[in-house]
Amino acid sequence: MRETPDARPLRLLHIEDSPLDHDLALAHLRRAGLRVQPLRVDSEADYRRALAEQEWDIILSDFNLPGFTGLKAQEILQDSGLALPFILVSGEIGEDTAVAAMRSGASDYLLKNNLARLAPAVEHAIEANRERLARIDFERELAASRQRLSELAQHLQTSVEMERAAIAREIHDDVGGGLTAIKFDLAWIGRHVASPEVQQRVASALETVDLAIEASKRIMHNLRPAILEQGLVAALQWMASRFEKRNGIPCGFRTSHEVMQLPAGVPLVAYRFAQEALTNVSKHAQATKVTIDLSLTRGVLSLEVADNGRGLSAADLAKARSFGLRGLHERAGTVGGWVDVSSSSAGTILMLSVPLSLPGADDDDEHARRFDEDEDHDPSTWGAP
Repeated sequence: MRETPDARPLRLLHIEDSPLDHDLALAHLRRAGLRVQPLRVDSEADYRRALAEQEWDIILSDFNLPGFTGLKAQEILQDSGLALPFILVSGEIGEDTAVAAMRSGASDYLLKNNLARLAPAVEHAIEANRERLARIDFERELAASRQRLSELAQHLQTSVEMERAAIAREIHDDVGGGLTAIKFDLAWIGRHVASPEVQQRVASALETVDLAIEASKRIMHNLRPAILEQGLVAALQWMASRFEKRNGIPCGFRTSHEVMQLPAGVPLVAYRFAQEALTNVSKHAQATKVTIDLSLTRGVLSLEVADNGRGLSAADLAKARSFGLRGLHERAGTVGGWVDVSSSSAGTILMLSVPLSLPGADDDDEHARRFDEDEDHDPSTWGAP
């Protein structure tokens, strides 16, 4: 005879006031090869007690009992939080009532004068319930895995930014200090040596040192955006101007607010988003125009970077999602935001959206705060002999 997968009888809770109908239902189940361990109850109190005191595989319920109904039994089951299949078996249930029961979570309904499909209905309901519970467990584990992945991505982003800050600090203290000292020494040599050949070499060396200082400043700006201390609007204006000057591509900047008060961490995410977007434009887009739009509307910060380049093909998008765009999505997720991409032959639009009311956007960002407080590493003070 067929049993449950763990080789035990099927535990059946039967809500039925008629012993004859109870025996008939058991006969149909046993005739189909099912081993059944049943319990019949005929009152709400007994039903509640059975749910609380024992474990069940399935519930069969008559529709009308004295002072009790199958719909009430179904409601009690839902309130209990138990995930059990529930089948209505009645001699007088109407179609509308049956449909309402199914919508409320019943697995099936049968008429007492046609119990031939009782056993298949029971087996199907149990299997469907197992699959549903397995799917719930899978989705729960998947959600937990995604949460762990998001937390790991946030930790990695924080670690990267802190490491960038440390490297920028070392460049300022060691490389910047050394270059400035060399520049002072060269200037001193130039003032105390009359030889034209030496003067020429000194001038050439000073020019090389100036280039090295400028390169160091640029590296520091990329590693640690000190310009963010002046606010996101000023930082993006500077970024657009610098992009246009370096690449020869017109880059316009528009904003809905000249000053924005943003939660810690959000300006850095927005800045890195724009930085990555402009880097992709300069490398791949073949664009002749770029626009950056920053807006704050109804509590949502939106940053859009649009170009009129060649657009992204399906292969480009697949490749980008593996690394570039996925990184942007993960970075946006650290402050509760998301990234949208729109691309065609007329160009590409990357948009970052961050709802500022989300808890993730209000979390204290240690490395961003550390940037704000670290004002003694200003590269603008370098190179003044």
